[in-house]
Amino acid sequence: MKYENLILEKKEYVYLKRILNVSGYSESSEIQKSIIKLNEELKDARVLNEDEMPLDVIRFNSKVSVISDQGWEKTIQIVIPSERDFKQNKISILTPMGAALFGYATGDPVIWDFPTGKQHFTITAVEQVESSNGIDVLL
Repeated sequence: MKYENLILEKKEYVYLKRILNVSGYSESSEIQKSIIKLNEELKDARVLNEDEMPLDVIRFNSKVSVISDQGWEKTIQIVIPSERDFKQNKISILTPMGAALFGYATGDPVIWDFPTGKQHFTITAVEQVESSNGIDVLL
């Protein structure tokens, strides 16, 4: 892992903890496992001010490109739950893939349990995208 621990911006950390606490874990066991694992990783996360955030760390609205050990490649955007749109490759932080990527950086290898089994992939690119909604509005 490039930065040794997950890295999160303060406002995003507060918002993420809030939605994880109210998410309820009721959708499926894989989603529940992902949320629990993300909660565990957040215990050791580095929480930084906005101006201290590295540009290659995955945050809300980041566009992320990954390549799997099985050969598939995908570019997705990690968003708040209300902005998810599968057709536009916008996935919620509360999905297994969203939870797996959040706080990691370009070049990091990730191993995560998905409904299809354990997946190994590498983050190949991270692009920061401004949100029309913004976390500030939600806090």
